[in-house]
Amino acid sequence: MTLAIREMAPDDVPAACALLGQLTGQPMTPDEMRERLEWAARSPIDWLYVGETDGAVCGVLGFRLRECLERVGRYGEVSVIVTGAESRRRGIGRALMAFAEDLAREHGCLGTWLVSGFGRKDEAHKFYEQLGYTATGYRFVKLFD
Repeated sequence: MTLAIREMAPDDVPAACALLGQLTGQPMTPDEMRERLEWAARSPIDWLYVGETDGAVCGVLGFRLRECLERVGRYGEVSVIVTGAESRRRGIGRALMAFAEDLAREHGCLGTWLVSGFGRKDEAHKFYEQLGYTATGYRFVKLFD
């Protein structure tokens, strides 16, 4: 298997919608994904990438630069990472994470970080820990009506 990682293109929208739906359990419409892709294209600190094997998109990676207030510098944030259920345990997630870490290094970041939900402890959290990540806190969210 040869994996290519490249910037997301408009033709990738249907596959990206399916993958993000697997991640969140909620459907994402092509219009919503196109809007996010256009937003990332305008942003100086956000990028969207896909992993592709044999001409098929098998993973999505969102990467963002985050300024750090408590230390002088910035971090690379993995704002989203997902591989298709049929593509898991084939090294695609590892390759996407390594790609994000390389991006962070290229941008002079102190390191990388990500947020992962509570319900992912047995699978995703173990994966991140195997890659050298450490849980450092909780994220608190308040949604407005």
